Amino acid sequence: MGDLPSERVNPVLPFYNTGVDLCGPLFYRQTNKKTAPIKCYVAVFVCLVIKAVHVELIADLSTPAFISTLKRFIARRGKPSVIQCDNAKNFRGADRALKEMYELFQKQQHQDAVTTYCGTEGITFNFIPPRSPHFGGIWEAAVKSLKRHLKATIGSSILRRDDLETILVQVEACLNSRPLTALSNDPEDLEILTPGHF
Repeated sequence: MGDLPSERVNPVLPFYNTGVDLCGPLFYRQTNKKTAPIKCYVAVFVCLVIKAVHVELIADLSTPAFISTLKRFIARRGKPSVIQCDNAKNFRGADRALKEMYELFQKQQHQDAVTTYCGTEGITFNFIPPRSPHFGGIWEAAVKSLKRHLKATIGSSILRRDDLETILVQVEACLNSRPLTALSNDPEDLEILTPGHF
C-alpha cells in the first residue's frame, strides 16, 4: 500500500481539506400527500483528515445549485483550502439519475464555473483521475453510510422537505458520533474520540 496523500495525514482544521460527492435522487413533498414528489439530491462533504461529515440537501444538479450548496457549507464549516471531487467516470452504466450527475461533472462549463468560484475564494478544486474511484474512497464510504441510515429511517417514504432536512441533519450527527479510535481497555474510561469532538 502506498503512502496516504499529505491532505489526509497532516493536522489541520476540520474541513480544511474536503472531499465532496453527490448522491440521490431523493424525493420530498411540498405540503400534502396530494402534490407530486419533487426530486432532490444530497451533497456529502467529508473532512479528509478526521472523516467528519457535512450533509446538504441540493435542489438539482445544476451549477448554481451546487455553488449555493458550497456557499452554505463554507458559511457553516469554514472555507476549505482543497476540495476534491469524484471525476464521475464511475457513474457510467448506472441508472438515469447517476447519469445526470456524470453529465454534470463532465460538462466543461460546470467545471469552469465551479473552478472560477473556488478560485475567487482561494479554494483549490481538484477532480480525481478518471476510472479511479479508489481515490475517493473516503467520501464514497460516507455516502454508503448515509444511504444505509436513510434506508433504515425513512425507507421508501416521501417526507416533506423540512422533515427530510431534519432526518439528514440527524444522520449527519450519527455519522459524526462514530468512534475514530479503538475503545480503551480501562473500564473507567467511557470517553471515545469522535469527529464531533473536532
